[in-house]
Amino acid sequence: MGTAKTDVARRVRQALTRMANRQALGSEVSDQTTSDDLARAARGYLGDAQILIASNREPYQHVQTPSGIEVVRSPGGLASALDSVARATGATWIAQGAADADRLVCDEEGRVRVPPGNERYTLKRLWLEPETRALEYRRFCNGCLWPLCHIVYVRPHFVAPRWRAYQEVNEQFAEAILSSLGARPGLVLLQDYHLGLCASALRARRPDLSIVMFWHIPWPNREVFRTFPWRRELLEGLLACDLVGFHIQYHATNFLDTVAQELESHIDHERFAIRRRGRKTFVRTYPISPDAAEISLAASEPWAARGAEQVREQLRLGDAQVVLGVDRLDYTKGIPERIAAYEHLLENHPELRGRVAFIQIAVPSRVDLPEYQSLAVTVEELTARLNRRFGSADRPAIHLITRNLGFRDLIPYYVLADVAVVSALHDGMNLVAKEYVAAKVQLDGALVLSPFTGAARELDQAIQASPYDTEALAAAIGRALTLDTAERARRMRAMREVVAGQNIYDWARKILRDARRLHLVSGAPRPGASR
Repeated sequence: MGTAKTDVARRVRQALTRMANRQALGSEVSDQTTSDDLARAARGYLGDAQILIASNREPYQHVQTPSGIEVVRSPGGLASALDSVARATGATWIAQGAADADRLVCDEEGRVRVPPGNERYTLKRLWLEPETRALEYRRFCNGCLWPLCHIVYVRPHFVAPRWRAYQEVNEQFAEAILSSLGARPGLVLLQDYHLGLCASALRARRPDLSIVMFWHIPWPNREVFRTFPWRRELLEGLLACDLVGFHIQYHATNFLDTVAQELESHIDHERFAIRRRGRKTFVRTYPISPDAAEISLAASEPWAARGAEQVREQLRLGDAQVVLGVDRLDYTKGIPERIAAYEHLLENHPELRGRVAFIQIAVPSRVDLPEYQSLAVTVEELTARLNRRFGSADRPAIHLITRNLGFRDLIPYYVLADVAVVSALHDGMNLVAKEYVAAKVQLDGALVLSPFTGAARELDQAIQASPYDTEALAAAIGRALTLDTAERARRMRAMREVVAGQNIYDWARKILRDARRLHLVSGAPRPGASR
């Protein structure tokens, strides 16, 4: 009887979730995958195999405040999106502990249940020690791999001690994964370029493990990758995985071309697979999206509208149209190019001065690297110049916000903005673009999008313009501001159909489906098998 009641409660909860999704997303979604759908798929695809997610960044941070320890949801679309996956599947998430109270809430194994108040999965933290190694690891990831893969004219720093730190930290992550699994079968989902060598360490000790790597940033062409001194070692690390995923086909093709050039292997172009030394690694594309229903529901709540009005009052925006940028303060995001385009727009359209306001949220990032320090200075100088030229003490032309804003804090800005500008110079996907679309439940926004983002492949109803062409980007912003109501709604509705139809649960379910279909998961039921 208890089991029957539980099953009924689950079905009721699932029905209510679907109703809420449809209410928030309107006609854009007919049968969107829910967290319950993903949970059921995980059980069916993986059987008894445990899911482990490993990433450099943790989904939640515990921080000391005057009133005690508070839990903060980590900023960034990736952490937020994967948190939804972990909650649905009950995965164990392994990540670096970074906040000042993280150790205080963990058990002796570094574990804590999250989210607070609705505990759905285990977060296992590890601490990179000594600090010198942790610093060198961060500098290798952010000062070498990041610019190498993004190709935006910032030279990667190839420093051997930093490479050795990267090797050591990947070993440390592997140890944490193995200790969490014990002898159980497992599917390990490695996340991003921070863990490029982890699969090799896992495979050496647990050859039965199923390992998937998702590379969230671009993969460069083979000529660029040739400059990387440890290219063979990194490729060997990735080929220790059963499945390597990218956001778009172009990056997957670049990866195959790179392997073909650097390693003796057989490339199966028909099946998109690589065979080397008796092992086969499949390569696939899975465009990631946020939890569109969660964002749409939040944007539909009264507090979101109140928050938008509070922002308008606090920044003294009056009845001005609002242009919004939301980014980490990173040189790949095209923030100076965006400000230059906005300045060009005001130069050539004086009628817009005072009638349009620009809000740029630029979250500080990697402040120990000189390239990022220089970028911060440049953005501040460009902001000051723009306000001197076209703003006033009462009404600045641009508002620069350089602090962390959590998921809930960002929603009012999305609701408020008439136009969002995503002008990345090179991006694997860019979840901000999709988050903005998910938040525009009234169909009252317009998106200006760089073609150098993965999102541009899907959101073809955005107004696309190159950030390298100041005049074209300025014209795109101007056009977005002057779209008539009907065209604005038509474009936004079409983009919301895309975002609603490919949410984070779809992304995760396709990866789990392929892991089962390609016979990668030890102990999982095979296709067609009954359970």
